[in-house]
Amino acid sequence: MVIDAHQHFWLLKDRAGQWPPPSLEAIYRDFLPEDLFPLMRKAGVTGTVLVQTMENAADTDFMLAQAEKNDFIKAVVGWLDLKADNAPAMIAGRAAHPAFKGVRPMLQDIANIDWIDDVALEPAVKALIDHGLVFDALVLPPHLPHLLSFARRYPALPVVIDHGAKPLIAKGIYAGWRADMAALAALPNVHCKLSGLLTERGEQKPEAVRPYAETILELFGPARVIFGSDWPVLRLAGDYQQWIDFCHEIIPPTDHAAVFGGNAARFYRLSDR
Repeated sequence: MVIDAHQHFWLLKDRAGQWPPPSLEAIYRDFLPEDLFPLMRKAGVTGTVLVQTMENAADTDFMLAQAEKNDFIKAVVGWLDLKADNAPAMIAGRAAHPAFKGVRPMLQDIANIDWIDDVALEPAVKALIDHGLVFDALVLPPHLPHLLSFARRYPALPVVIDHGAKPLIAKGIYAGWRADMAALAALPNVHCKLSGLLTERGEQKPEAVRPYAETILELFGPARVIFGSDWPVLRLAGDYQQWIDFCHEIIPPTDHAAVFGGNAARFYRLSDR
């Protein structure tokens, strides 16, 4: 399989008052499987991981319904309130669906940057581990020390950092981000997605993100880097084929099978679906 391990679908009617705003014309419309499938087919992608974009159960229900109707959706990463008293029961209920493979709290939007470094999460994390689920970390650079504490506390929980933790590429900030990512990469349960970097640059200049992409490959190695497009958000700064071509160029051919499919299949347990 060739897996795009990070993409989204949405309907604007479900997003009143939510991101994206009308000013982001490139992504201010509905995006559904029929929009992505031709791009996938042209690029040779055979499956995807569909990831949440809203903090409500209805969004996860919508994604699971899409997975039931579209075989190319190999996994769904949903949302639930991990600090709710009934979080373990909700996790058990979601885990019963064969497409549900993990959770993603929207840490980047939580004002308290150490929200993740809280023992109150322990019942939910134990339930994730017990049900073989994973944790997608949607974080910004200031969250990384707290994510490090979290990942150290739960070594049995597979964690993947989305979009390389959204480094401040447009501002050229690198050293501090690299040091924090290196600390996380030292933990064997932490992986990183090669996704979202063009959006952080803010324009179609793949070469400008090369140092950050190559750092991710260097730190996490070919067994823990997972390719993702972040489509349709990618449309703000590039296109599907362009990003895949760039990643094919910077990743050694001997590592293509792992980064473009094998690692995602193992991390998200795609053989179980």
